[in-house]
Amino acid sequence: MSRPGQGVMMPVNGLGFPPQNVARVVVWEWLNEHSRWRPYTATVCHHIENVLKEDARGSVVLGQVDAQLVPYIIDLQSMHQFRQDTGTMRPVRRNFYDPSSAPGKGIVWEWENDGGAWTAYDMDICITIQNAYEKQHPWLDLSSLGFCYLIYFNSMSQMNRQTRRRRRLRRRLDLAYPLTVGSIPKSQSWPVGASSGQPCSCQQCLLVNSTRAASNAILASQRRKAPPAPPPPQPPPGGPAGTLAVRPSATFAGAALWAAPAAGPAEPAQPLSASPRSPSAPSGAPTPGQNNLNRPGPQRATSVSARASIPPGVPALPVKNLNGTGPVHPALAGMTGILLCAAGLPVCLTRAPKPILHPPPVSKSDVKPVPGVPGVCRKTKKKHLKKSKNPEDVVRRYMQKVKNPPDEDCTICMERLVTASGYEGVLRHKGVRPELVGRLGRCGHMYHLLCLVAMYSNGNKDGSLQCPTCKAIYGEKTGTQPPGKMEFHLIPHSLPGFADTQTIRIVYDIPTGIQGPEHPNPGKKFTARGFPRHCYLPNNEKGRKVLRLLITAWERRLIFTIGTSNTTGESDTVVWNEIHHKTEFGSNLTGHGYPDASYLDNVLAELTAQGVSEAVAKA
Repeated sequence: MSRPGQGVMMPVNGLGFPPQNVARVVVWEWLNEHSRWRPYTATVCHHIENVLKEDARGSVVLGQVDAQLVPYIIDLQSMHQFRQDTGTMRPVRRNFYDPSSAPGKGIVWEWENDGGAWTAYDMDICITIQNAYEKQHPWLDLSSLGFCYLIYFNSMSQMNRQTRRRRRLRRRLDLAYPLTVGSIPKSQSWPVGASSGQPCSCQQCLLVNSTRAASNAILASQRRKAPPAPPPPQPPPGGPAGTLAVRPSATFAGAALWAAPAAGPAEPAQPLSASPRSPSAPSGAPTPGQNNLNRPGPQRATSVSARASIPPGVPALPVKNLNGTGPVHPALAGMTGILLCAAGLPVCLTRAPKPILHPPPVSKSDVKPVPGVPGVCRKTKKKHLKKSKNPEDVVRRYMQKVKNPPDEDCTICMERLVTASGYEGVLRHKGVRPELVGRLGRCGHMYHLLCLVAMYSNGNKDGSLQCPTCKAIYGEKTGTQPPGKMEFHLIPHSLPGFADTQTIRIVYDIPTGIQGPEHPNPGKKFTARGFPRHCYLPNNEKGRKVLRLLITAWERRLIFTIGTSNTTGESDTVVWNEIHHKTEFGSNLTGHGYPDASYLDNVLAELTAQGVSEAVAKA
């Protein structure tokens, strides 16, 4: 979400190009599963820009400039990033910032995770930190951006306001991001849906689109009429002695970016909503150093009591608090309230409803097996390592040799098929000449044999192969899910939208353990947060079909994997693996609940993309 200030993301036509004759820094970003845009490095962005100048509808092989990104390709036609070894696709975008902001100067702000590695902040947060650093502010409060962290520049540390835990922080000089001036022929902006061009209808994607539209409208209005800055807050407790009060920056006009933290351990913030207040609603004066969305408890309670007097038909804006409840960030709600006040309209704050994550208690006698599904539990053990399969043998099993290949690009190395593979000199395999070309048997797509060997060698090496073009899977794809247990049964309660059916409850439980040779850091301990995890399906024909396929995916170790959590930043932990589950039982406030008419069809499509379908199971 773009925000006003020095590093504002320019709202542009088509989400792809800046206004004519305006110099802007170009930052390419990809959308993670939590709807947060993560920036590529400056080196990668320069590479993408160079390819874009040559062919605005071509493909970008990221491994050519970053060895850690060998499996990734960006398709400029559809504006998606494709991971060749897993088939995962993510939207990408081309964003623009002021040349004097952090990316224009090559400045990167990073925090240290539990594994000792450094992780870059999102670009808007990086720009905000750099802005405060340049103005010599001693500390920075990120709560206005939706994060409960304080940044202390004197000690170069980040502190969680709730847990008081500190992490190291660093400012690093890197290559400046590329600069562009003037107009360029427009390419296709990133589609949210599949390759058909139809927008995705899932709750998460609808949320991203609606939030973007609302924030763009708010920012345009704010630039026309900026509200006055609030009074300066007091410095935080525990800060350096003799630190003066810091005046809030104009980066977030009207928001208390440097609001003083509480003296004791911070209590979890309550989710709020911003909507016009009726004339009869009581009011309270804002506390100095706070905006209207950060009132003390008594004033918050007064605002909540006025909810019943809000005129009918007035839409409410559910606000996302710091622990992730609700669909909209508090910064967006704060800007909405500021605009209403600036227009002379009163504002009423109301609490957003809490999600219903679990059903009412169920006795053991009421828990029944799922009809048509044998058993009530599946366990996975450690992967039994088979003798290493020769990558060349695996690739040859699914390919047919092409004697006279056409004069077209190999979409893996981007070299012509009539020339040698781009991996010549990088990868050597006996019997695999760089000029050999093969055709995949089922889909017919052609590649250099050496390119497919390189792609397979960078994957799970499980004997399966996935076409980089159409995503067709050859063989049985398996994942890297750690050992655990999956339970499933019927409970006598109904999901919203399925009033006449009982509910299938799935319980996943994975303990902590040691990573195996197929994981990112073999021999190192991994964590498993939030287990057991409860998920829900309706007990109808399609719901039972999804359950059977989820059991197959579990047995193939495809439900979870070990990686870095995009929510907490923790590395070497168990995370979901591209198959969405409904974890909210009685509501749909987070987008992971019911009613959701398209969910069962969507998850069946996700399972098919992982090679799990009834047709494959029967074959």
